[in-house]
Amino acid sequence: MPTIFTHAIAASALGALYRRGAGPAGAVEPRLPRGFWVLTVVCAMLPDADVVAFDLGLEYGHMLGHRGLSHSPLFAAATGAVAAWALGRGPYRAAYPGARAALFVYFSLVTASHGLLDAFTDDGLGVAFFAPFSAERYFFPWRPLEVSPIGGHGFFTARDVRGGLRWIEVLWSELRWVWIPAGAVVLVARRLRRAGRASV
Repeated sequence: MPTIFTHAIAASALGALYRRGAGPAGAVEPRLPRGFWVLTVVCAMLPDADVVAFDLGLEYGHMLGHRGLSHSPLFAAATGAVAAWALGRGPYRAAYPGARAALFVYFSLVTASHGLLDAFTDDGLGVAFFAPFSAERYFFPWRPLEVSPIGGHGFFTARDVRGGLRWIEVLWSELRWVWIPAGAVVLVARRLRRAGRASV
């Protein structure tokens, strides 16, 4: 899996693209609430809570094992529904009546981004995208991300077959393939948003 930080960074880049839609006529679009960003990070990291399966004696390839059901689109949709319900209430809902549907789509995508990133890693058993209907695991054909030790155990001491520190290779691959592209997405989103404000 990519490090937990990388899942959060990729999800935050998606957050930079999120648009609330039209509010009341003439209203200035408010800043996204803090809860939006907290839920963004939590939803992106949540699928890896399945590492507790190892402590419960479940095998890696089990439906409830690592990269199993919690990495599936079905789990992402369920998580998106809960997050949308939690955030799409009160003043936020009053200002943006259609926000809950948009939040559901957004938080579902944020949660699903976890499994998608994992499918780009170079080791493990793959991701059970069709759980609970199938336990078969999948990777993408192109897998540029160095896999991180599960649960972070031994992250700073593990070495690869050539004797190099594994964490340097992991972070370097994530910097190139996730962090820099995510940063570019954020910068472009901000530039477009400023241009939109200037044209109003």
